Amino acid sequence: MITEVAAENFKSWRDTGPIRMAPITGLFGPNSSGKTAILQLLLLLKQTVESSDQQQVLQTGHEHTYVNLGTFFDIIHAHRISSGITISIEWHPIQEVYIPEPDQTSHPQRSIKKLNFSTTIQDLRDSIAVKRFTYSFSIGSHQYQFGMEQEAEQKYNLLIKGYDLKPIHNRSTTFPAPIKCYGFPSEVFASYQNANFLKEFVLAFEKLGQHIWYLGPLREYPKRTYVWSGQRPQDVGQRGELAIAALLAARKSKAEHYSGESLEEKVAQWLKELGLAHHFSIHPFPYPRNEMYEVSVKLTPGSPDVLITDVGFGISQILPVIVLCYYAPKGATIILEQPETHLHPSVQAGLADVLIDAIRTRQIQIILESHSEHLLRRLQRRIAEGTLDSSEAALYFCTTNKLGISRLQPLQLDQYGNITNWPENFFGDEFGDIAAMQEAMLKRQLGSA
Repeated sequence: MITEVAAENFKSWRDTGPIRMAPITGLFGPNSSGKTAILQLLLLLKQTVESSDQQQVLQTGHEHTYVNLGTFFDIIHAHRISSGITISIEWHPIQEVYIPEPDQTSHPQRSIKKLNFSTTIQDLRDSIAVKRFTYSFSIGSHQYQFGMEQEAEQKYNLLIKGYDLKPIHNRSTTFPAPIKCYGFPSEVFASYQNANFLKEFVLAFEKLGQHIWYLGPLREYPKRTYVWSGQRPQDVGQRGELAIAALLAARKSKAEHYSGESLEEKVAQWLKELGLAHHFSIHPFPYPRNEMYEVSVKLTPGSPDVLITDVGFGISQILPVIVLCYYAPKGATIILEQPETHLHPSVQAGLADVLIDAIRTRQIQIILESHSEHLLRRLQRRIAEGTLDSSEAALYFCTTNKLGISRLQPLQLDQYGNITNWPENFFGDEFGDIAAMQEAMLKRQLGSA
């Protein structure tokens, strides 16, 4: 699970400061306030990890990546190229990472519970380069740091703190550029007797990136028929276009969600609890096209089965959200961008219960960007009821100042779900609208008297 994220000079953020991440992290605020940029920061790291080009420092994107952020000039704050961008992320490794004793390289001794990665990237006119990257952590009171720092163009030194690397005689102590923005080049391992464990930090970072899953704000329109040839999709697609394929793949594997329920049964249960459909089913299209499927729903106990295309838009919009929350592997981090799109207020509130159940039963982490007051209110209610601990939610309000610089305000939640520092005009000026309406009504009544 990601525990903290920070960035300097990234898009509208001059400095985010450390952003605490919880099992449920919510970003709220007006349009163009910097909420999406925080999500893009994580997706930028993910697509960099998944890029096949080891020389590309950052994969800023193209039409087939999760986000397309343009050039380095486009993503650096205020287009000040000389500033450089610094990104930091702290997380609990998905698999245990060990550091060996310096003189016992084949026998790992100490387990790392929390790992921090930080990188600073700068522009060199015709290219971008890593100025510095580090992996740091502590075991007990002992602090460790391993990384690289640029000495000159294409020449880097190792940064080591708290550990004794044993150099091989006559080998160089300066190295070529890092792999992407986070990896040690092979020359490092050839120059030290006991440096192989550094690969474990790189692997832990790559696994973190691979375990980030994303669903965008615009969902695919429902279809009358779905084609599935037996493949198991990695996720539900950025627009939710693979949600049905994911359900069918889970059905084929006969994997239980938990307590004996299948993924399909869990999805049907939530659609019923949210009041969207009494019954939900996926069935093969009639012969001869047995790779084609139809999705039908029954809205009430007495109503007929109809195709998902012939009912309200809400079911097809929330379906990928629910599927992803239970399809993603345990320990995954799920990024949801405006999951409440096209949903009735009561369903927006119920969506909060889906998220709470998912983090509990699947041990996943959810980071969402939302404009939904109803979703937030339900989270507050569950904290007040004791269903969700206030420490399990990290909620933020984003704003921009007159210079276009984003600011982040942590919302302070007490044990009863109250926000003790409620921002002004959080969800618009509701009281101002009510007062203006009453004033207008009074003027019209007096004018007609």
